[in-house]
Amino acid sequence: MGPMGMSTATTSPDISVIIPHYNDPVRLRLCLGELLRNDTTDVEIIVVDNASPTPIDDVIAEFPSMTFLMEAEKGAAPARNLGVKHSQGEILAFIDADCVPEPDWLSKVREVILRGDLVGGRVSVFDETPPPRSGAEAFEAVFAFNFKKYIEKQGFSGAGNLVTTRTTFEAVGPFKNGVSEDTEWTQRAVGKGFSLVYADDLRVGHPSRQNWPALREKWRRMTREGYALGGGSSSAKARWAVKALLMPVSIIAHLPKLLLSRELASFGERYRGAAVLVRLRLCRMVWMLRQVVGTSIEK
Repeated sequence: MGPMGMSTATTSPDISVIIPHYNDPVRLRLCLGELLRNDTTDVEIIVVDNASPTPIDDVIAEFPSMTFLMEAEKGAAPARNLGVKHSQGEILAFIDADCVPEPDWLSKVREVILRGDLVGGRVSVFDETPPPRSGAEAFEAVFAFNFKKYIEKQGFSGAGNLVTTRTTFEAVGPFKNGVSEDTEWTQRAVGKGFSLVYADDLRVGHPSRQNWPALREKWRRMTREGYALGGGSSSAKARWAVKALLMPVSIIAHLPKLLLSRELASFGERYRGAAVLVRLRLCRMVWMLRQVVGTSIEK
């Protein structure tokens, strides 16, 4: 691990932007380009590549003011940790490489950090394909990235749009790999007494998954990480099994939200989204029960 390209930015930044990246140079380039539409005065931008098979030399050359590092250990957790280690700012702003920040994102970073120790923002879904939406895109339009609910009702936040301070980060400790690292980290911070608040004006966009294979892989990964987060005790397995068996019930609970959503433009999008909702929840039930009995969920 180490530097791939070095920044020419100020030596004493106020804000350090940390971006983990793996094998998505097109979206990384878009993210970095949109960051440069912001006011980057006293800001350093650090990209940590997870040893991507696709080289990012062209991206490094295109953004000489930014710092590029390489982390050989796979996972957003070690990538973010390395970025923090090499950063200098007191304010730490985490964004994912496939997210698109608003033009005022960095100015909002400065504002919202005054509201809490950890601040999660809004993540809006956008489609990269022309309409009509596929079933996966329709599902994501309705259900993906409800950070307000995550933060205010469930007590955690994702790290695709998250702001904290170095002081808080050092007190909480690094991200843990092998689990839902952002969920675990923000829950750990809250458990230590740090405040977690939602800021709707801190906004980024995220592309929807375009098809079933992409959506399935996302939820398979989240199922693996969620199970690891709960630990392997008998009581944890029992809770996981109950949650698995409630997946069919969740279809009934969430189907009206999808069918009545204003995000979807046609009956066809609603029908395709509903089909994906049913398919995904049943898959998750099977995956989770396999985890409880110790078998693989990879097929």
